[in-house]
Formats: sequence, C-alpha cells, structure tokens
Amino acid sequence: MRQGKQLYRDTDNARIAGVCAGIAHYFGLETWLVRILTVTGFFLLAGPFVFVAYIAGWFILDKKPLGDVKHDEPPTFQARGKGWRNQSSNHGSQKVEVKTKVWQAGEPPKQAFHDIRNRFDRAEQRLRKMETYVTSKEYQLNREISRL
Repeated sequence: MRQGKQLYRDTDNARIAGVCAGIAHYFGLETWLVRILTVTGFFLLAGPFVFVAYIAGWFILDKKPLGDVKHDEPPTFQARGKGWRNQSSNHGSQKVEVKTKVWQAGEPPKQAFHDIRNRFDRAEQRLRKMETYVTSKEYQLNREISRL
C-alpha cells in the first residue's frame, strides 16, 4: 500500500458504486482505463471472479470522505467592507497534476497551463478589489469610525 494514500470508493465519480474510480485514483490512472480493464476482465478472463471482487470492493471499501476544509488555509479578503474570511472552497489549494502518459490521471499540459493561468487571473482580480477597497474613502471612513 502506498504511504499517505488510502483506498476508498469514489462515489463522486461513480458509475455504479465508485470502486473503479477509487482504484483509478489510488493508482493514479484514468478512470476510463480501469473501467475498461474491469469490463474486459469480466467478459474475457474470469467473469465470476471479477464480479465477486467488485461486489466485495463495494461492501469492504469505505466511501471517500467529503473534502475537509483545511484549517491552515490562508484567509482571503472580501471587498466592500466585509473583511477577511476563510474560504470554504478549495479553489486555491487544489494541486494541478499534469499527466505525461495517456493512461495517467491528471490534465494534459495545455489544459493545466490554462487552469493555472485562470487561477492567477482570479488572484489578480481579488488583489485589485482589495487594493481598490483599501485605497477608497469608504475604507478610511470605516477606519475612523472604528477608532471612536
């Protein structure tokens, strides 16, 4: 078993029970490839064994836990006087995994570059909103009122 990874059923990407999606995620493969291998194994090799193994995986493997909010994620700023807050979404903390081979899980390099570029554009827009608010008269007025 790989260190730091746990084998779960991935019900978010499931077709039936999420066993193939969980195995694909664990081994870093594309989900479609694991599904094709499972169906091929069922029809060509050992149908009853593959069927029983899939059903056993369905009952034995736990569902993948919901994405937990990380407590150490940096706070972000909301413009218009709402202040700082922690984001509940994982937009900034998701890793971009670039695949080097067709069967590996991840994004093609062109798509990964596009995603990273979009993340930097969103970060720049948030920074501009923050700078606009901090340099506005509304911010100065709120600061003076809070000093009273």
